Amino acid sequence: MKFKFWLIIVLFFAVLLACDRQKEFEAYQSLDTSGWNKDSLVVFTVEFEDTLSSHNLYLNVRNSGDYQFSNLWLFVHIKSPDGTLLTDTLEFQLADPSGKWTGSGIGDLFDNQFTYKDNIYFPLPGKYEFSIQQGMRSETLKGIRDIGIRIEKRD
Repeated sequence: MKFKFWLIIVLFFAVLLACDRQKEFEAYQSLDTSGWNKDSLVVFTVEFEDTLSSHNLYLNVRNSGDYQFSNLWLFVHIKSPDGTLLTDTLEFQLADPSGKWTGSGIGDLFDNQFTYKDNIYFPLPGKYEFSIQQGMRSETLKGIRDIGIRIEKRD
């Protein structure tokens, strides 16, 4: 009897978590454990056919507790199907002024999701390439474990 009860609870939460109608794309790339070289790019390719809907873009950062800084500078490049390139320089805070890590965490890993762009359109159908590069002064940046991107369709 208890087994059936817990099975129903687990299935309920699995269905609840699987219903993410806004998400169009989400992916992570793990970085080398020895560090993220300043010349290394994290690249995501996303295909859009719908040119009328607006979207929200998020950058996901997973860092370990041994990350040496409280912030993270990133260079983000978006290349459209016609070759047009949009470049942004962004700074995100990974720790508050007291040194406490932001985001959610389990053990020594902390996940943050930062808003990158709100209410944007992809005016051309086809493949868009998102390239992310670390912009810190360190040649090799240690403690950043994964970089991800999430794209949601707005209602």
